[in-house]
Amino acid sequence: MNPPDHSDSSDQSDWSDPSDDLHRLLPKHGGYRTLRSFHAALHAYDATLVFCDRFIGKRSRSHDQMVQAARSGARNIQEGSVASGTSKKTELKLTNVARASLEELMGDYEDFLRNRGLPIWNKDSPQALAARRQLQSDQFNLCEFVRAAPPEAAANILLCLINQASYLIHRQLDRLERDFLEHGGFTERLYQVRTRARQQQPERPARTSPPPLACPRCGKPMCQRMARQEPHAGQRFWGCSAYPQCKGTRPV
Repeated sequence: MNPPDHSDSSDQSDWSDPSDDLHRLLPKHGGYRTLRSFHAALHAYDATLVFCDRFIGKRSRSHDQMVQAARSGARNIQEGSVASGTSKKTELKLTNVARASLEELMGDYEDFLRNRGLPIWNKDSPQALAARRQLQSDQFNLCEFVRAAPPEAAANILLCLINQASYLIHRQLDRLERDFLEHGGFTERLYQVRTRARQQQPERPARTSPPPLACPRCGKPMCQRMARQEPHAGQRFWGCSAYPQCKGTRPV
Protein backbone atom coordinates (compact mmCIF):
# COMPACT_ATOMS: atom_id res chain seq x y z
CA MET A 1 0.00 0.00 0.00
CA ASN A 2 1.24 3.46 -0.82
CA PRO A 3 -1.29 6.03 0.42
CA PRO A 4 -0.82 9.70 -0.32
CA ASP A 5 1.48 11.87 1.79
CA HIS A 6 1.03 15.53 2.70
CA SER A 7 3.86 16.93 0.61
CA ASP A 8 2.29 16.69 -2.83
CA SER A 9 -0.09 19.16 -4.44
CA SER A 10 -3.79 18.98 -3.64
CA ASP A 11 -6.04 16.54 -5.43
CA GLN A 12 -7.80 17.79 -8.52
CA SER A 13 -11.32 16.90 -9.53
CA ASP A 14 -10.14 15.33 -12.76
CA TRP A 15 -7.18 14.47 -14.96
CA SER A 16 -6.20 17.93 -16.13
CA ASP A 17 -6.14 21.61 -15.31
CA PRO A 18 -9.66 23.03 -15.80
CA SER A 19 -8.23 25.84 -17.97
CA ASP A 20 -7.38 23.21 -20.61
CA ASP A 21 -11.10 22.61 -21.26
CA LEU A 22 -12.47 26.15 -21.29
CA HIS A 23 -13.72 25.74 -24.86
CA ARG A 24 -15.50 22.42 -24.21
CA LEU A 25 -19.10 22.19 -23.07
CA LEU A 26 -18.37 19.07 -21.00
CA PRO A 27 -14.84 19.13 -19.56
CA LYS A 28 -12.98 15.95 -18.69
CA HIS A 29 -14.51 14.45 -15.59
CA GLY A 30 -14.83 11.19 -13.69
CA GLY A 31 -11.09 10.86 -13.03
CA TYR A 32 -11.58 9.73 -9.45
CA ARG A 33 -9.23 6.76 -9.90
CA THR A 34 -6.32 9.20 -10.09
CA LEU A 35 -7.32 10.96 -6.86
CA ARG A 36 -5.14 10.13 -3.88
CA SER A 37 -8.03 10.95 -1.56
CA PHE A 38 -10.14 8.27 -3.25
CA HIS A 39 -7.47 5.60 -2.88
CA ALA A 40 -6.92 6.44 0.79
CA ALA A 41 -10.68 6.30 1.46
CA LEU A 42 -10.99 3.03 -0.47
CA HIS A 43 -8.19 1.41 1.55
CA ALA A 44 -9.91 2.59 4.72
CA TYR A 45 -13.16 0.98 3.58
CA ASP A 46 -11.52 -2.36 2.75
CA ALA A 47 -9.66 -2.48 6.06
CA THR A 48 -12.75 -1.41 8.02
CA LEU A 49 -14.62 -4.45 6.68
CA VAL A 50 -11.86 -6.68 8.04
CA PHE A 51 -11.70 -4.79 11.35
CA CYS A 52 -15.44 -4.91 11.99
CA ASP A 53 -15.74 -8.59 11.11
CA ARG A 54 -12.91 -9.35 13.54
CA PHE A 55 -13.57 -7.07 16.50
CA ILE A 56 -17.25 -6.04 16.33
CA GLY A 57 -20.23 -8.38 16.30
CA LYS A 58 -21.99 -8.54 12.94
CA ARG A 59 -25.36 -8.02 14.63
CA SER A 60 -24.10 -4.89 16.35
CA ARG A 61 -25.38 -1.58 15.11
CA SER A 62 -21.84 -0.23 15.33
CA HIS A 63 -20.73 -2.81 12.75
CA ASP A 64 -23.18 -1.52 10.14
CA GLN A 65 -22.56 2.14 10.97
CA MET A 66 -18.79 1.86 10.62
CA VAL A 67 -18.97 -0.09 7.35
CA GLN A 68 -21.49 2.35 5.89
CA ALA A 69 -19.45 5.39 6.95
CA ALA A 70 -16.32 3.89 5.40
CA ARG A 71 -18.16 3.06 2.18
CA SER A 72 -19.67 6.54 2.01
CA GLY A 73 -16.21 8.08 2.27
CA ALA A 74 -15.03 6.34 -0.91
CA ARG A 75 -18.23 6.28 -2.95
CA ASN A 76 -19.16 9.92 -2.52
CA ILE A 77 -15.75 10.96 -3.88
CA GLN A 78 -16.42 8.70 -6.86
CA GLU A 79 -19.95 9.97 -7.47
CA GLY A 80 -18.90 13.60 -7.10
CA SER A 81 -16.11 13.17 -9.63
CA VAL A 82 -18.44 11.53 -12.16
CA ALA A 83 -21.04 14.31 -11.70
CA SER A 84 -18.47 17.11 -12.03
CA GLY A 85 -18.95 17.43 -15.81
CA THR A 86 -22.39 18.98 -15.42
CA SER A 87 -22.54 20.06 -11.78
CA LYS A 88 -19.69 21.48 -9.73
CA LYS A 89 -22.25 22.06 -6.98
CA THR A 90 -22.94 18.32 -6.80
CA GLU A 91 -19.23 17.52 -6.81
CA LEU A 92 -18.58 19.92 -3.93
CA LYS A 93 -21.55 18.59 -1.98
CA LEU A 94 -20.67 14.91 -2.37
CA THR A 95 -16.99 15.47 -1.66
CA ASN A 96 -17.93 17.23 1.54
CA VAL A 97 -20.25 14.33 2.44
CA ALA A 98 -17.26 12.01 1.98
CA ARG A 99 -15.23 14.08 4.41
CA ALA A 100 -18.06 14.09 6.95
CA SER A 101 -18.41 10.30 6.65
CA LEU A 102 -14.71 9.78 7.34
CA GLU A 103 -14.89 12.12 10.33
CA GLU A 104 -17.75 9.97 11.66
CA LEU A 105 -15.68 6.83 11.08
CA MET A 106 -12.74 8.40 12.89
CA GLY A 107 -14.97 9.02 15.88
CA ASP A 108 -16.12 5.38 15.83
CA TYR A 109 -12.54 4.13 16.01
CA GLU A 110 -11.74 6.53 18.84
CA ASP A 111 -14.84 5.31 20.69
CA PHE A 112 -13.72 1.70 20.15
CA LEU A 113 -10.35 2.39 21.76
CA ARG A 114 -11.68 4.55 24.58
CA ASN A 115 -14.47 2.14 25.56
CA ARG A 116 -11.94 -0.68 25.85
CA GLY A 117 -9.40 1.34 27.80
CA LEU A 118 -6.92 1.32 24.90
CA PRO A 119 -4.74 4.34 24.10
CA ILE A 120 -5.24 6.61 21.09
CA TRP A 121 -1.81 7.25 19.67
CA ASN A 122 -0.63 10.84 19.51
CA LYS A 123 0.20 11.82 15.94
CA ASP A 124 3.85 12.43 16.92
CA SER A 125 4.22 9.27 19.02
CA PRO A 126 6.73 6.63 17.90
CA GLN A 127 3.85 4.21 17.21
CA ALA A 128 2.02 6.71 14.94
CA LEU A 129 5.20 7.65 13.08
CA ALA A 130 5.96 3.97 12.51
CA ALA A 131 2.38 3.39 11.30
CA ARG A 132 2.65 6.20 8.77
CA ARG A 133 5.90 4.77 7.45
CA GLN A 134 4.18 1.40 7.03
CA LEU A 135 1.29 3.00 5.15
CA GLN A 136 3.70 4.64 2.71
CA SER A 137 5.33 1.33 1.77
CA ASP A 138 4.36 -0.37 -1.50
CA GLN A 139 4.82 -3.76 0.14
CA PHE A 140 2.54 -3.08 3.09
CA ASN A 141 -0.83 -4.88 3.02
CA LEU A 142 -3.18 -3.07 5.36
CA CYS A 143 -5.93 -5.68 5.36
CA GLU A 144 -3.50 -8.45 6.25
CA PHE A 145 -2.09 -6.29 9.03
CA VAL A 146 -5.57 -5.69 10.48
CA ARG A 147 -6.33 -9.43 10.34
CA ALA A 148 -3.33 -10.23 12.55
CA ALA A 149 -2.72 -7.12 14.69
CA PRO A 150 -4.06 -6.61 18.23
CA PRO A 151 -7.06 -4.25 18.46
CA GLU A 152 -4.99 -1.29 19.66
CA ALA A 153 -2.63 -1.39 16.69
CA ALA A 154 -5.36 -2.18 14.16
CA ALA A 155 -7.62 0.70 15.25
CA ASN A 156 -4.80 3.21 15.55
CA ILE A 157 -3.29 2.50 12.14
CA LEU A 158 -6.72 2.96 10.61
CA LEU A 159 -7.02 6.26 12.46
CA CYS A 160 -3.72 7.34 10.86
CA LEU A 161 -5.03 6.43 7.40
CA ILE A 162 -8.42 8.10 7.88
CA ASN A 163 -6.68 11.26 9.10
CA GLN A 164 -4.64 11.29 5.90
CA ALA A 165 -7.73 10.75 3.75
CA SER A 166 -9.65 13.50 5.55
CA TYR A 167 -6.74 15.89 5.13
CA LEU A 168 -6.54 15.15 1.40
CA ILE A 169 -10.28 15.66 0.94
CA HIS A 170 -10.00 19.00 2.75
CA ARG A 171 -7.36 20.12 0.24
CA GLN A 172 -9.45 18.74 -2.60
CA LEU A 173 -12.39 20.88 -1.49
CA ASP A 174 -10.14 23.95 -1.38
CA ARG A 175 -9.06 23.23 -4.95
CA LEU A 176 -12.64 22.72 -6.12
CA GLU A 177 -13.64 26.04 -4.55
CA ARG A 178 -10.79 27.88 -6.30
CA ASP A 179 -11.67 26.26 -9.63
CA PHE A 180 -15.31 27.25 -9.26
CA LEU A 181 -14.47 30.86 -8.43
CA GLU A 182 -12.05 31.07 -11.37
CA HIS A 183 -13.93 29.14 -14.06
CA GLY A 184 -17.55 29.03 -12.87
CA GLY A 185 -19.95 26.12 -13.14
CA PHE A 186 -21.75 24.27 -15.90
CA THR A 187 -24.42 26.96 -16.45
CA GLU A 188 -21.79 29.62 -17.09
CA ARG A 189 -19.85 27.25 -19.34
CA LEU A 190 -23.03 26.46 -21.27
CA TYR A 191 -23.64 30.16 -21.91
CA GLN A 192 -20.02 30.83 -22.90
CA VAL A 193 -19.81 27.89 -25.31
CA ARG A 194 -23.14 28.79 -26.92
CA THR A 195 -22.12 32.44 -27.27
CA ARG A 196 -18.84 31.48 -28.96
CA ALA A 197 -20.65 29.10 -31.32
CA ARG A 198 -23.10 31.80 -32.37
CA GLN A 199 -20.30 34.28 -32.93
CA GLN A 200 -18.53 31.82 -35.22
CA GLN A 201 -21.60 31.17 -37.37
CA PRO A 202 -21.66 33.07 -40.72
CA GLU A 203 -24.08 35.95 -40.79
CA ARG A 204 -27.25 35.26 -42.70
CA PRO A 205 -28.27 37.84 -45.28
CA ALA A 206 -31.18 39.95 -44.15
CA ARG A 207 -34.48 39.03 -45.66
CA THR A 208 -35.79 41.61 -48.11
CA SER A 209 -39.46 41.98 -48.90
CA PRO A 210 -40.47 41.98 -52.57
CA PRO A 211 -41.39 45.39 -53.90
CA PRO A 212 -45.12 46.12 -53.71
CA LEU A 213 -47.23 45.70 -56.83
CA ALA A 214 -47.64 48.83 -58.91
CA CYS A 215 -51.04 50.06 -59.89
CA PRO A 216 -51.67 49.40 -63.62
CA ARG A 217 -53.34 52.81 -63.91
CA CYS A 218 -51.23 55.26 -61.91
CA GLY A 219 -48.14 53.26 -60.97
CA LYS A 220 -48.56 53.83 -57.22
CA PRO A 221 -48.11 50.87 -54.80
CA MET A 222 -51.07 48.62 -54.22
CA CYS A 223 -52.41 46.96 -51.03
CA GLN A 224 -54.66 44.00 -50.42
CA ARG A 225 -58.33 44.72 -49.88
CA MET A 226 -61.54 42.68 -49.50
CA ALA A 227 -64.60 43.17 -51.65
CA ARG A 228 -67.72 44.14 -49.73
CA GLN A 229 -70.28 44.09 -52.50
CA GLU A 230 -71.70 41.30 -54.61
CA PRO A 231 -70.94 39.45 -56.74
CA HIS A 232 -67.37 39.38 -55.29
CA ALA A 233 -68.12 40.01 -51.63
CA GLY A 234 -65.52 38.40 -49.31
CA GLN A 235 -62.92 37.96 -52.05
CA ARG A 236 -59.48 39.56 -51.68
CA PHE A 237 -57.91 41.69 -54.38
CA TRP A 238 -55.15 44.21 -54.89
CA GLY A 239 -56.39 47.80 -54.83
CA CYS A 240 -54.56 51.04 -55.52
CA SER A 241 -53.33 52.88 -52.43
CA ALA A 242 -54.56 56.11 -54.03
CA TYR A 243 -58.21 54.95 -53.88
CA PRO A 244 -60.72 56.64 -54.33
CA GLN A 245 -58.80 58.97 -56.65
CA CYS A 246 -57.55 55.89 -58.54
CA LYS A 247 -59.63 52.72 -58.81
CA GLY A 248 -57.00 50.44 -60.30
CA THR A 249 -57.19 46.76 -59.20
CA ARG A 250 -55.38 43.48 -59.69
CA PRO A 251 -56.54 39.96 -58.79
CA VAL A 252 -54.73 38.20 -55.91
